[in-house]
Amino acid sequence: PGTHELVPGGIAEQTRRTLDNIAAILEAAGATLADTVKVTVFLKDMNDFRDMDAAYQTYFPADPPARTTVQAELFGAGRLIVIDAVARID
Repeated sequence: PGTHELVPGGIAEQTRRTLDNIAAILEAAGATLADTVKVTVFLKDMNDFRDMDAAYQTYFPADPPARTTVQAELFGAGRLIVIDAVARID
């Protein structure tokens, strides 16, 4: 946050940073990751799914939101993942 630079490391590190960023955005709006109802994960390489999923599950250990995961061409050197999340705030 603040630098717009990717974190060093692989898919697990990028997954955690992306979800940390989403959590911060939700917190600023008065919500938490528990309010997330739908997530779309865009992976540069589907071979990274297992490691991404292991990191992802630590953020949604119970009753995770609906999720779609697809492989996509991602812009930005070194970018391995993009996550789009939809949350409901009552």
